[in-house]
Amino acid sequence: MKRSDLIEQIRLKNSLLCVGLDSDIERIPHHLKIKQDPVFEFNKAIIDATHSHCVSYKINTAFYESQGVKGWQSLEKTIDYINENYSDHFTIADAKRGDIGNTADQYAKAFFEVMDFNAVTVAPYMGSDSILPFLKYSDKFTIVLGLTSNASASEFQLHGEHYPVYKEVLSKTATYAHSERLMYVVGATKADALSEIREILPNHFLLIPGVGAQGGSLKEVLHCGLIKDYGLLINSSRGIIFASKGEDFAIKAKEAAADLQNQMSTLLQESI
Repeated sequence: MKRSDLIEQIRLKNSLLCVGLDSDIERIPHHLKIKQDPVFEFNKAIIDATHSHCVSYKINTAFYESQGVKGWQSLEKTIDYINENYSDHFTIADAKRGDIGNTADQYAKAFFEVMDFNAVTVAPYMGSDSILPFLKYSDKFTIVLGLTSNASASEFQLHGEHYPVYKEVLSKTATYAHSERLMYVVGATKADALSEIREILPNHFLLIPGVGAQGGSLKEVLHCGLIKDYGLLINSSRGIIFASKGEDFAIKAKEAAADLQNQMSTLLQESI
């Protein structure tokens, strides 16, 4: 998918919404657990219910890897279902890979070639060797962990003698060849830092987790992070996919996605 395709979907839907498929089998409605593949059945219903309100799906691979072979099968069936039925949606493998060399090459092959995701999240701690292998793929995106929302993020990300480490990550990676294929994770609970981040990254897309269940403010995120061609994907996972524990889970997910999308639409119109 090209950047222009993503931007067009945002414009058409007045939505920045990315639905996170953090499909914890322990939280899936009980009536689905008799199915041969309950995780896929859950995902399929969520996707069918929310696709008209979102522009992206983010699959957190940990919830699939933890189930072994069956989990990987659920993951592959889910990404195949999106690509076959809703190919205009931007797909993210939230895998947070961070190795180097031939290993990074294999991770890139797995997510970009074998499973055909549009993007994958990566950890930058090992430097350019852990990012450049992913940037070889045209029309694919590598999403670098920048400033995250977790409580212990300050242990490393905010440290630095003169310059916080996370700012060093942002400014350095933005100089890489094919850096136009980079996006960045910035937690919604760090909205106060978005203005400074935009000074470093005036044009890149930012993936913003933490709106909703983690308490991030949608209005603050848009105020500080929105650019001319949007430049934001705002993720909501638990607040949408687990809006109900009952047989109406897909209906409630649709309502939650619609509510968030409507808020985005209003704020986008106010920002024009």
